Amino acid sequence: MDEEFDFENRIMSSTFTEEDSDTDNALRPKTLDEYIGQEKAKENLKIIIGAAKLRGDTLDHMLFYGPPGLGKTTLSMIIARERGVNLRITAGPAIDKKGDLAAILTNLSEGDVLFIDEIHRLPRTIEEILYPAMEDFALDFVVGTGPGAHSIHLPLSKFTLIGATTRAGQLSTPLRDRFGVQMRLELYTPYELSTIVKRSAAILDVPIDQEAALEIASRSRGTPRIANRLLKRVRDYAQVMGDGRVNLRMAQEGLAMMEIDELGLDNTDRKMLETIIRYYGGGPVGLEALAATIGEEAVTLEDVCEPYLLQIGFLARTLRGRMVTRQGYEHLGIPYPERLTRPDPGVDGQVSMAETGDE
Repeated sequence: MDEEFDFENRIMSSTFTEEDSDTDNALRPKTLDEYIGQEKAKENLKIIIGAAKLRGDTLDHMLFYGPPGLGKTTLSMIIARERGVNLRITAGPAIDKKGDLAAILTNLSEGDVLFIDEIHRLPRTIEEILYPAMEDFALDFVVGTGPGAHSIHLPLSKFTLIGATTRAGQLSTPLRDRFGVQMRLELYTPYELSTIVKRSAAILDVPIDQEAALEIASRSRGTPRIANRLLKRVRDYAQVMGDGRVNLRMAQEGLAMMEIDELGLDNTDRKMLETIIRYYGGGPVGLEALAATIGEEAVTLEDVCEPYLLQIGFLARTLRGRMVTRQGYEHLGIPYPERLTRPDPGVDGQVSMAETGDE
């Protein structure tokens, strides 16, 4: 390839970055009423929290899953605040020793919330400790070795575990089944995101027009994290190139400068599609081969780039690899090869002649 990609730090990535942390806490809603979107999840949580208050009981363990940047951490903060308890935040990769988890659990008070992000990345040995902790609120340890070994049963305060994952399918069945509440967070609509953009603009003291908020929202891939990130960049552009007010023209020019098109594709997305077309005739190409050509890890392509391209129909998966669809060709302004129009049942009823080996 002509140049290296920076997938993790690009502005359209929904992965949390250091830049997001600068104003993230200020922009987070504090209550369920302030939280915009995810109406089904909010309704269920209001009932669950209200019922637990009436019973004076601890909340059931909860699992939030869905694409990154949709508000899983924010929801956990709101739940802890609504219950008036402490919140402890950690991540699956950060817990690699049994003692680490034991230290966290033994320091929780009655009713506290433990939030584990990327819970699908917990080591299996750590999961085994979680099972009795989630079910019986106790830790069981074996101390010593050989004939002198003995077990220790350590009671824990009742707590609520909230797990968050972008890959629910990678959770082991025993762990997943121990969550009494499982909720999928959906991508936001442009209208919901425009409301979030206007709210964030008010907090950041940025004057913004409704049309500009909707323009930013429509290019944010249905993700609040990206919408807030774009708002900050457009704000910078409006302050330098205008009078500081974000109107429709300022939003369009600022987004164009960042090479973000009307569908929310950035330069990296377009280069990925162009790579498949240029080097592999539009596909099919295996993920590993594509990753080697681009110079990036396969898991990064699969997690960062593919989901949105698949969602909008620009990329398709076949039995033999990834293919750029007719819509993808048209968006790039590249003529769609006639050899790819032959019907075959491998991809949504259509598979290319390239996949069958025909010339």
